Amino acid sequence: YYTSTPGSCNFETQDQEWTTVCGLTQDTTDDFDWNISNSAVTGQMGPHTDHTPGKGQSFLYVNSSAQKEGNRARITTTKFFPASLGVCRVRFWFWMFASRQIGVLKVYTVEEHGMDILMWSSSRNEENKW
Repeated sequence: YYTSTPGSCNFETQDQEWTTVCGLTQDTTDDFDWNISNSAVTGQMGPHTDHTPGKGQSFLYVNSSAQKEGNRARITTTKFFPASLGVCRVRFWFWMFASRQIGVLKVYTVEEHGMDILMWSSSRNEENKW
């Protein structure tokens, strides 16, 4: 659900309602989808908890081991978040630690004419943690 920060979401929603509750949408032109889960579903492949202290346990995930190289899973925000005073901050936690092949996590902004601008990417997380 949302917190006071615009765009904030902790994914503690019922089943697949996270897209609506969190203001996100699955890209229909990509190759596979993001899903919501907790450690009970992802088992050995994923983290044992989410990053939230306390009762939080849900997170978004993709299983890249079942995909071919070049396949993409993409989610986008359903509303715009214009920068205030020319500054916009994005904060998120990620977990990319596995013995199998892992993909690349990328964050883009979309400028006013629709062009995607790569802001950040990571192909691995050195440690088994968020």
